[in-house]
Amino acid sequence: MPRILIVDDEVDMLATCDKILSRRGYLVETASTSEEAESRLAAHEFDLLIADLVMPGRNGLEVAQLARRRDPRLGVLIITAHATIETALRATREGAFDYIPKPFTMEQLEIAVERAIEFRRLRDENAVLKRQVTASPDFRHIIGSSPATQQLVDVIRKVADTDANIVITGESGTGKELVARALHAASRRGGRPFVPVDCAALPETLLESELFGAERGAYTGAVATRAGLLEHADGGTLFLDEISNLALPMQAKLLRVLQERSVRRLGGAREIPVDVRILSATNQDLEHLVRAGRFREDLYYRLNVVSISTPPLRDRAGDIQLLAQHFVKEFTTREGKDVRGLSAAAVMVLDRHAWPGNVRELRNVIERAVSLTESNQVMPSDLPSSLTDFRSGGALSGEFRSAKQQAIAEFETAYLQRLMEVSGGNVSRAAARAGLKRTVLHRLLARHGLRPQDFRGGGPPPGDAARRRSN
Repeated sequence: MPRILIVDDEVDMLATCDKILSRRGYLVETASTSEEAESRLAAHEFDLLIADLVMPGRNGLEVAQLARRRDPRLGVLIITAHATIETALRATREGAFDYIPKPFTMEQLEIAVERAIEFRRLRDENAVLKRQVTASPDFRHIIGSSPATQQLVDVIRKVADTDANIVITGESGTGKELVARALHAASRRGGRPFVPVDCAALPETLLESELFGAERGAYTGAVATRAGLLEHADGGTLFLDEISNLALPMQAKLLRVLQERSVRRLGGAREIPVDVRILSATNQDLEHLVRAGRFREDLYYRLNVVSISTPPLRDRAGDIQLLAQHFVKEFTTREGKDVRGLSAAAVMVLDRHAWPGNVRELRNVIERAVSLTESNQVMPSDLPSSLTDFRSGGALSGEFRSAKQQAIAEFETAYLQRLMEVSGGNVSRAAARAGLKRTVLHRLLARHGLRPQDFRGGGPPPGDAARRRSN
């Protein structure tokens, strides 16, 4: 959870803010003097600093300046009993995200903190994506900031500009072809052809003619001489997807190409030199297939000079939301819709899913959600029931506390959607029906990405039409 430091010389104010924010799940530390605040800042990294403007010694802005010199990404909220336009301008000019005038309510504090934390999160995500796009265009399609993804990119960068043949392993849907394309793009062969071949999609006889080409009359239907994919890849890269599906006779012929660095077309006698780097991919254990006699050992060592493993999505903590946002943008552009992202509740649903189909499954889920949603955000109701059904057991993948928070978030979203439906989008009527203050209801609606106007006008509320179409 986000870590917050509160600095105020009023002990009662510290205790009140601590109680309010700790109850919301934040990790809160307090300091009653600027010196104590400096000590806390030196000892820990914080996501947000809340500082009183007027204090003995250094004032709140001076404490904030000191803190932001340590961490320029730190969010700052200034609280003050002397709220004026000049104060607000000075605070924002000095780098504060917002200021809260005293006295303030619990709801005002919670909303200001949520906005500041969310602003920092979005800024960090944008910075990560910008670094990925601008630092190395060869890796722009490998999206993620998790340690597993960064380690993968580091390995690709190290071996890309060599001529070593590489085997890319990993579960289905983890992006093995993306890795192969990144390896090719970052290599000295990047300006030459990248030729992908799905070894599982073609029967052996057709695969042989596709790879090696054929002379006219080599077989029935060969009415003209045709170059094979190995020739088309000359000077570039041949990507053999699902290499484990190659039959043993084809394995022997491919081994000969690697040894002789030449190819002979079907029905031909002439050796045609080829300069090809071979990248292979498989979701099988090739070493096990070698021991079982189903894959040639000599070919295995020719292909597997370097091995790269693509991590499953469940091991890429933090990447799910980045990937989902990327896919939302992709499909929004394609469909011509005004979908600006995912609601907080939808993100929580995505985070707790195990993703057995990995990135390919996530892409399919977001494509479906963008097509079905009638809101400007992807909502939990736009996601498949296999993700949103709490009884499916997905929430048990985390600790009790996080699973409980997810269950509460899902309940709140469903309750609020139904509440706004029966109230016709009227916030006052909905608040009275739920026994809540209007300010509290507004805060809950904002947290779950629900807009009252989407439930007005007699039309179907967000997700209803989608649900009817999917049933």
